[in-house]
Amino acid sequence: MSKGKETKEKILHQAAGLFNTRGYAGASISDIMQVTGLKKGGIYNHFQSKDDLALQAFDYAVDLIKQRYRGALKNKRHAVERLRGIISVFRANIDNPAIEGGCPLMNTAIESDDAHPLLRQRAQTVMDDWREMVCKVIEKGIARGEIRSGVNPDEVATVMITLLEGAVMMSKLYDDGIHLERAINHLNHYIKVELQA
Repeated sequence: MSKGKETKEKILHQAAGLFNTRGYAGASISDIMQVTGLKKGGIYNHFQSKDDLALQAFDYAVDLIKQRYRGALKNKRHAVERLRGIISVFRANIDNPAIEGGCPLMNTAIESDDAHPLLRQRAQTVMDDWREMVCKVIEKGIARGEIRSGVNPDEVATVMITLLEGAVMMSKLYDDGIHLERAINHLNHYIKVELQA
């Protein structure tokens, strides 16, 4: 990796954690300079603007989460195992977050709702990808007879995502992982009783 790419990667890593903990509006260019140890010119040598850096830092953070999903699903073929693999990524992110500050999708979606349309659009795209991943697992599971026929894949994706993200929010708010554990236990029961063929 060239020195320029290495510097850009360092900026992305540091800025992703900063944006994910303080938010886009709460992180100034001075804060970015402080965490990266670079001057403004050194940062803008790699990014056109703070907006450009925010979008690329969000993509960087999301890619770290996607790597975890790929690892969790790598050797799992059965739909139920794959759904449990997706859930396991959430459990792992509580004790060992991929990026400082928790789930970058949830944090960005909340902050960018009205304030930053480009970040909001990017968050929607990532959410669409995540929903599609869950739907494909369900659809393939139905086709293989691993998931009950008649199960609505999009409904399952909504239930899983909202339950997990809401539980993460509660666990962070109360600094108590019990909320996520309860959600995971409920989802595992739901998969076994409601989904599994």
